[in-house]
Amino acid sequence: MRLWLVNLDPETTDDELRDLVRRIARLEVASLTRVPGDGVRTAVLLEFESASRVSVEDAQQRLNGLHWKHRSLTAYVPGMK
Repeated sequence: MRLWLVNLDPETTDDELRDLVRRIARLEVASLTRVPGDGVRTAVLLEFESASRVSVEDAQQRLNGLHWKHRSLTAYVPGMK
């Protein structure tokens, strides 16, 4: 399962992202792929090996709109309607 996080501070480290997802969404990130874009609204695609769709959708709800590092995050599950 995958989850997009958008509007990250470009200086955010991979370890900080993994820790945030672990604390807030209670999931372990298997891999992450950064998409720098224009450098203002950095995005990352998070992948979870053993997470169910329900747990990733719950993570989306917990992370979407979260104010973190002076930014409001946008989270969404690819392919969700």
